[in-house]
Amino acid sequence: MLKNKLLLLFCCISLAAGAQVDSTAKKDTSIIDEVKDGVLDNIPTVSLDDNDLGDGGNQNISSLLTAGRDPFYSAASFNFSSVRFRIRGYDNDLFSTYMNGIPMDNLDNGFTPFGLWGGLNDVMRNRDVSWGLRYNTFTYGDIGSNTNIDSRASKQRAQTSISYAASNRNYNNRIMLTHSTGVSKKGWAFSFSGSRRWADEGYVPGTYYNGWGYFAAVDKRIGQKHLLSLTAFGAPTENGRQGAAVQEMMDLAGTHYYNPNWGYQNGQKRNASVGKTHQPVIILTHDYRLNNKTTLTTAAGFSFGNRSVTALDWYNAADPRPDYYRYLPSYTATWASSTDPSQGQQLYDLMKNDENYRQINWQRLYDVNRASVATVYNANGIAGNNVTGQRSRYIIEERIINTSRYNLNSVLNTKFGDHVDFTAGASYQQQNNHYFKKVDDLLGGQFYVNVNQFAERDFPVDNSANQFDLDNPNRILYQGDKFGYDYNLNISRAAAWAQGVFRFNKVDFFLAGNLSYTSFYREGNVRNGLFPDNSKGKGTTNTFTDYAAKGGVTYKIDGRNYIFVNGSYQTRAPYFENVYVSPRTRNSQQDNVTSETIQTAEAGYIMNAPKFKIRLGGYYTRFQDGMDVMSFYHDAYQNFVNYAISGIDKLHFGGEFGIEAKLTPTITLNAAAAVGRYYYDSKQLGVVTVDNSASVLGRQLIYAEDFRVPSTPMEAYSFGLNYRSPKFWFVSLTGNYFDQSYLSMNPLRRTWDALQFAAAGSETYKTIFDQTKFDANYTVDFFGGYSWKLPKSWEVNKKSTFLVFNVGVNNILNNKDILTGGFEQLRYDAQLSSSDPVQVGKFPPKLFYAYGLNYFASMTLRF
Repeated sequence: MLKNKLLLLFCCISLAAGAQVDSTAKKDTSIIDEVKDGVLDNIPTVSLDDNDLGDGGNQNISSLLTAGRDPFYSAASFNFSSVRFRIRGYDNDLFSTYMNGIPMDNLDNGFTPFGLWGGLNDVMRNRDVSWGLRYNTFTYGDIGSNTNIDSRASKQRAQTSISYAASNRNYNNRIMLTHSTGVSKKGWAFSFSGSRRWADEGYVPGTYYNGWGYFAAVDKRIGQKHLLSLTAFGAPTENGRQGAAVQEMMDLAGTHYYNPNWGYQNGQKRNASVGKTHQPVIILTHDYRLNNKTTLTTAAGFSFGNRSVTALDWYNAADPRPDYYRYLPSYTATWASSTDPSQGQQLYDLMKNDENYRQINWQRLYDVNRASVATVYNANGIAGNNVTGQRSRYIIEERIINTSRYNLNSVLNTKFGDHVDFTAGASYQQQNNHYFKKVDDLLGGQFYVNVNQFAERDFPVDNSANQFDLDNPNRILYQGDKFGYDYNLNISRAAAWAQGVFRFNKVDFFLAGNLSYTSFYREGNVRNGLFPDNSKGKGTTNTFTDYAAKGGVTYKIDGRNYIFVNGSYQTRAPYFENVYVSPRTRNSQQDNVTSETIQTAEAGYIMNAPKFKIRLGGYYTRFQDGMDVMSFYHDAYQNFVNYAISGIDKLHFGGEFGIEAKLTPTITLNAAAAVGRYYYDSKQLGVVTVDNSASVLGRQLIYAEDFRVPSTPMEAYSFGLNYRSPKFWFVSLTGNYFDQSYLSMNPLRRTWDALQFAAAGSETYKTIFDQTKFDANYTVDFFGGYSWKLPKSWEVNKKSTFLVFNVGVNNILNNKDILTGGFEQLRYDAQLSSSDPVQVGKFPPKLFYAYGLNYFASMTLRF
């Protein structure tokens, strides 16, 4: 009977929303977490701590906690996220995440794969975050932040939670069910959670979302010294993706959310770029309490599975992408060999008035394939085996990365007397990535052939150069067959670190050091016809021994006011994608592969008082000897090229300010500001090689010095007021302002080859050379929530039952002109003489805009 009443109550949203607050209601502090679910789903947030630090006295002054509520970082990770703000301008690989004792970051690029636990918010709430160079108790740490998620069963709140959420963002609906038992008298604890998120169409036209999540954990406490924890989770997800677009196509569509990835098929929208991910994770953790001062935490983890994305592929056929540059009205009117402004206007009118001309024409692709009858001679490498049929000119391919990763990590924490905390750890990680493609859809044809059409063009009389798999020539492909590239990347990393924290009456200081060894190599699985001797088998093993050291001092003015200074120096092994010139085809890599050097310092003032929390700080970071590799079609060389860049130096510096002031018992003011400058700080070297032959076409000096690091605001400000009623509801309104964000630049346009015919300082020179700055912009956000403790008759097992409502509305002024990122296309038609026109506009930049008004509303029943 009680279950039926709970279910009825959960479904009757209008009745529950109109109910009055029960006079016996108690505060449910989790209301804040519910609001954050909607805005920061899968984004690390600051742990909230209502405890103030110190009592203002002069004796036994408390140390500055590393995971307490910080007014600046709360704003940076919460209010600034809609514009892709990056703290201190750092890349994502400088922010590490641990879970239950193991590192979760990918070894191939350093990024945290938050999607692996997407939709499992209920069981991922327990987290500690240390920002910047602060010490912590679970890792040496990155310079951005270090997050430790504790999802073990014994750490979950003993309760059952059922929730439903509605949104107009990537997904429209989310349901989630979680049950945790807490620790029983026999030392057992269990926790289970499941969710589904879905949308037939998201905020951006042509996108969709279908995501599931599952989680199971069991803990067993053995005596007073041992705790064994086993956790397993996964989040199989499929989503239709948004593609970056040129402004011209957005103007034709009348929206900044034009998406070139879809088209109508039989009256239904079909997306050509579909992302799929499912990589389950299993973690076994052992906590061993040697004594009251010493603990040893050891964990082993294993993850496996695929992540993939689909795309159009074609053979000897017209480009099927609707925003291909030759299909744009501006190209017809300006750049075509026989320009005709009237034809350009006619095309403009056609594309403006008929959506079908702006999207993928699926029917045409099917018609071409069905009409394409061809004979493949000596198919599958068998003489005389000739295959005749409908050879697909267009297909959907699926680019797959199959990953298996092993982690082993152990951390010892102990105390020496009253003043010294000592932490040491060691870890070993191994990751194997298998990169390959397979045929996803033949689009009405009967087969595809595993040959390289670009090699056929470059080597028309070489019958082996066009073979992706030289040992299986002219292989006939059907749906599900592998084709194209096929190789493995093997990475391993071992590290050991130690840290000492020394606490005294007025001064705390810490010292930490880290030593690591990284190795990786490529192993090809097929012999490519272009590089028969350098494509299959194991390539060069790259090894790097890196070190890091950091330290800091905190001066405790009293129990509420602190001044700190921290510094760090480290070397870091490069990622494989910045080393190998063209891993799809061969083992070749950049010359002089070296570790990157990172130097950083930070200093600041912190106040933690009952009514005021203030953070004021500054930072300075220098990156040296970075590398990058990009591939694209080079118009001057009329070939696909690999562009290997080395000597990338960057400089990041700036200041941070945050304040949280309790103006009255119910009203709190929050404000934050980030003012920084992030520059490239060197002239870089670019080496151009032909993708189909590995011939070096040239070495170019890239004049990148003083260009801005792109796609994040360097200035961000927020100001908000929060009202929290004693009757357990709250509302907040926050205004945000952003400036100094820049477009990602094409390095080719900053070389002598691109600038030799333009007079320095001329409009032509500026058009080619100058970096595009985005306009300053703003958002206004609203959040509200209400926690209702149901009457005593609704209790379950003598536990109170709560109904929690939350709503977050971002960008309530519906500002749709906020550029959050974009890039200059790498394809660039350089001037061949001073009389040639400047052709920057022939390949205009591709852009992304922030969502207009968007919301997330949830209702949760807890008992």
